[in-house]
Amino acid sequence: MQRFTEFDFGISWVLGFFHQDWTYEADTPAELVARHLPEGAGEETLAVRRDALTLLDGLPSQTLEVLWDAGTQYGIGFGRTTGAEWTRTVVDVCDTWLAARAQAPRPLTGADTEDGLAHRDEVVAEIERMGFLTEEVLRALVDCAHHCTPDLALRVLLRVVAYTSGASLSEEQYKRLEGIGSALHYGEFVVKDVKFLVDGD
Repeated sequence: MQRFTEFDFGISWVLGFFHQDWTYEADTPAELVARHLPEGAGEETLAVRRDALTLLDGLPSQTLEVLWDAGTQYGIGFGRTTGAEWTRTVVDVCDTWLAARAQAPRPLTGADTEDGLAHRDEVVAEIERMGFLTEEVLRALVDCAHHCTPDLALRVLLRVVAYTSGASLSEEQYKRLEGIGSALHYGEFVVKDVKFLVDGD
């Protein structure tokens, strides 16, 4: 089984939009998300919507803010909105995109619905080994694994690690992450996004 893409997807993909120059691409965070949703079959949009609803169902607003802040290179900014409100906005952007399509995209099936529940303990163990992360971020990621899905928690972890100053991974850590990613049917470039952090690379 394969996912619909070899690259990152869902909310962890959206986190990557918020680099330091994102304000040159769009006037608002919602506009940025909308600009990145591609024309096509719609799997990207469905995956983002699925993840956002999973976050809203599983985590309180403050925990959502921690994850959004930790997983973006240049944060959303929660002075005028809450984590729950922003995550709901992402769902609304997806709904608007879907409503504008003449034909609804095919639902996510097979590997694209893998939630990783059988690998929860492994995902939590890898989160807890990331000693360079703050206690607040570690707790938020563990809560995501327990109250959302291990799949979503792992993808957000990879994005967080990639953006954390001073982060590094041992070869053993990276190989374990690769193994979990393979079990979750990730494409070639999902875990590989953090390979640059492996000691000696």
